[in-house]
Amino acid sequence: GIGMAMVCLAKGLRCKIFMPNTQSREKVQLLRALGADVEEVPAVPYADPNNYNHLAQRYAEGRENTVWTNQFDNVANRYGHFKSTGPEVYSQTDGRVDAFTCATGTGGTLAGVGMYLKQKKKSVKIVLADPPGSVLHEHFSTGELPSQRTGGSITEGIGQGRITQNLDGAPVDWSLRIPDEESVRMLFDLVLDEGIFVGASSGLNVAAAARVARELGPGHTVVTILCDGAQRYQSRLFSRAWLQSKDLLRVLEERHMRLLAE
Repeated sequence: GIGMAMVCLAKGLRCKIFMPNTQSREKVQLLRALGADVEEVPAVPYADPNNYNHLAQRYAEGRENTVWTNQFDNVANRYGHFKSTGPEVYSQTDGRVDAFTCATGTGGTLAGVGMYLKQKKKSVKIVLADPPGSVLHEHFSTGELPSQRTGGSITEGIGQGRITQNLDGAPVDWSLRIPDEESVRMLFDLVLDEGIFVGASSGLNVAAAARVARELGPGHTVVTILCDGAQRYQSRLFSRAWLQSKDLLRVLEERHMRLLAE
């Protein structure tokens, strides 16, 4: 949504965003600062006709000169990563990439990058990283797709209750379930050890990359994506009270505590 709002602002187009009302205030404020008309709606499953995706589709279909981008099932999404992100990964590693891993929202990044890398180097491993509450890890581990989601995660915009058209056919070798505790611990480590200020989705991705690296062993090159900045979630992720309410304060070390606000 943020990328779309930026493009629309630059092109002089109107941008209408439907999003669940569970998203961070910083994300909503940024979208509005970029000129988007944001409509926050109740978070309901995809099967519900009032899911934000269906509301956006009906809004566009009922108006002239309006396009629904259909980010989850418009395969231009993964094709963009096939044409850009995949070649970038391969080029910047001089072809020595051994594995690529990331979480999926639409599935476009994992599928597009995976398809390109497999075309260039069949031995490369494509690993899907999944937060709690998503059905994708179970699907790629067992071949079965659960009929409903159970549990939840503090991460936003990743995990799924279905196989999107962007993810369909992606060359996934295996998948990992990354608990919120691991994602949060990693994002605080990244701030203190690397000076990188990222959100929980990036924390999950790096935690997954570390797991893949341990699985493959020394001498391998593992690539992931830093897909979100912590500024969009700062009032939550760096709040002592909020972390305590999610039972996540306990996973932090003493050195992490100086980063927290009350």
